[in-house]
Amino acid sequence: MIEQRRILATAIPGPKSLALGQRKTAAVSAAVGTGLPVYIEAAADGILRDIDGNQLIDFGSGIAVTSVGNGNQRIIDAVSRQIADFTHTCFMVTPYEEYVAVAEELAALTPGDHEKRSALFNSGAEAVENAIKVARSATGRQAVVAFDHAYHGRTNLTMGLTAKNMPYKHRFGPFASEIHRVPMAYPYRWPTGADRCLEEAFEEFVALVHAQIGEDNTAAVIIEPIQGEGGFIVPPDGFLTKVAQYCRDNGIVFIADEVQSGFCRTGDWFASDHEGVVPDLITTAKGIAGGLPLAAVTGRAELMDAVHVGGLGGTYGGNPVACVAALAAIETMREDDLNAAARAIEDTLTPRLKELADRTGRIGEIRGRGAMLAIELVSDQGAKTPDPALTAAVNKACHARGLVTLTCGTFGNVFRFLPPLTIAPELLTEGMDILDEAFDAALG
Repeated sequence: MIEQRRILATAIPGPKSLALGQRKTAAVSAAVGTGLPVYIEAAADGILRDIDGNQLIDFGSGIAVTSVGNGNQRIIDAVSRQIADFTHTCFMVTPYEEYVAVAEELAALTPGDHEKRSALFNSGAEAVENAIKVARSATGRQAVVAFDHAYHGRTNLTMGLTAKNMPYKHRFGPFASEIHRVPMAYPYRWPTGADRCLEEAFEEFVALVHAQIGEDNTAAVIIEPIQGEGGFIVPPDGFLTKVAQYCRDNGIVFIADEVQSGFCRTGDWFASDHEGVVPDLITTAKGIAGGLPLAAVTGRAELMDAVHVGGLGGTYGGNPVACVAALAAIETMREDDLNAAARAIEDTLTPRLKELADRTGRIGEIRGRGAMLAIELVSDQGAKTPDPALTAAVNKACHARGLVTLTCGTFGNVFRFLPPLTIAPELLTEGMDILDEAFDAALG
C-alpha cells in the first residue's frame, strides 16, 4: 500500500520520466497530448507514484474516473476473480450475468421510479452517440439541441455536439448534421446579470428552438447538469427543471449527460438529483467502474426498447471485467457513503478557495458542487476578462510542487478540482497549501 503523503524525490518531471518521454515522442502520435509528463507506476487513493519515486497528490482522478480511489480492494478482488473465470465473450454473442447486474443497478440508482432499460458501451462519447440514436429512433425526428460550452465527446457526432473548437474540433469536419446550439445558462457571464439568467436563458432557448428548428422536428435536447470541459458551469436552480418540462410538453427526449458529474461526484448519485430532475435518458461513464472502460445509456423502457433488435451494441460494450469493476465501485459508493465524502470535500475546499479569491483578487467565481469544484480566473474583476495565461502558470507551478491539477473552460481560464472521493483530508489541506504557493509564484 502506498503511504498517503507527498514525496518530491526529484524535479518534476524526473530523469526517468524525461527518458520515457523521449520514447513516447518516438512511438506515440504527437496528437496525443499529456498535461503532466510524469509516468506513473503505482497509485492508491489520493497519491500517484511516478517511476522516479515522486509521490504526487491527485486532484484530477484521471478526469473524474478513479472516484473510489486507485487500489480499491473491492475492485481488485472482483476483477481478479473475473479474469480467472473469463475476460470476454461479447454480450451480443453469448451473454453473461455481470452485464445484467450492472443494468439492474443503473435502473435502481438513476433518477426516477419508472421502468428503465440500459445498454452498455466503452466510453462517454459512445454513450452519448447511442443516446442520440435512441432518441431519433423513438421519436422519428432528427434535430438535436446542444448548449454553448458543452463537451460531449470526440467522435464525429459528439464533436458536433461539443462547443469548443480547439483542440476538439479543429480541422476535423464536416460534422454530423441536424445539430443546433443554444446559449447556456451561465450566471457569471450572462449579459444582463446572474439574477436574470434563469428566465432569460430559458426564454431564449425556447424561442430559438421554435424559430430555427421547430419543436416537432426536435428529437432531443442534451445537456450536462454541470458542464465539464466547458468550465464546470452550473446553471441556476430551476433551469434544468424548466428545460425538462419543456421537453415533456413537446415530445422531445431530455438527455442528461452525466459522464463527468455522475456517481457521487457532486454529493448526489447524479447531478440531476439536485433539482429532482428525471431525465428521459441519462449517459454515464468515467466514475462508473473505478478506472476500467465502461459507459451506459439508461432510460425509459419505451424509448430504449424502441430501437430495432441489433441496433445498439458493440464488441467490447459491457465487457465482463469492466462490469464487475462497476459493481464493486457501486458497492463502495453505497457502503462507504461517498456522497457524504464528496460533500465533505466541498466543505474543506470551498473556504480555502474563498480565502484565495479574497487574497489574490484574480478569481471571478467559485462554483460547482461536492467534489466537482472550479475557480474561474480573470485579470479584471469588473470586466471579467478571462486570464488563461495566469491559469497556465498556476497549473505549471502546482505540477512542479507535486500536485496534479487540471484546467478547462471555453476560454482556458478555469481550474477544476476532481480529487478521489477517498482522498485523505490532510492531503486536501496540503493540496490547497500548494495551490496558495502556486498562485504566489505565478503572480510574482
